[in-house]
Amino acid sequence: MPVESDAERLRAAGLRVTQPRLAVLATVRGRPHLDADTITRLARGRLGRLSGQAVYDVLHALTGAGLLRRFVPAGGPARYEVRGPDHDHLICRECGVISDTGRSPAPGPCLDPSTAATFAVEFAEVTYWGRCPDCQQRHLSGGDR
Repeated sequence: MPVESDAERLRAAGLRVTQPRLAVLATVRGRPHLDADTITRLARGRLGRLSGQAVYDVLHALTGAGLLRRFVPAGGPARYEVRGPDHDHLICRECGVISDTGRSPAPGPCLDPSTAATFAVEFAEVTYWGRCPDCQQRHLSGGDR
């Protein structure tokens, strides 16, 4: 099966193909888990001129069309990634690095809310917080003093 281009993805989602949309998609595809300010800076590097409002509009349109996934870690800005299989995230409390867990969320005891009978649950988001390997190593070597 051939890989779709970003232009084909936009058309399939019912969106017009524009340079800002292509720049934002390419930026997020290249570096997932970015916030809007970083996406703006990197997309400007691709296009030259691009307003922050235009990037927010593009992020809203791409998220609404299901091409991007938006998630908001507690205490931080919204982050974006190309929509793919749903998955959970690992976030380092020290350096802020975000990694995918590599597993799809599966219903389980803590993910089966008692109100599930009245809600049409579409997905659940789980975020794991801790220390990444680099920060763990820094602590072991005494770098946290």
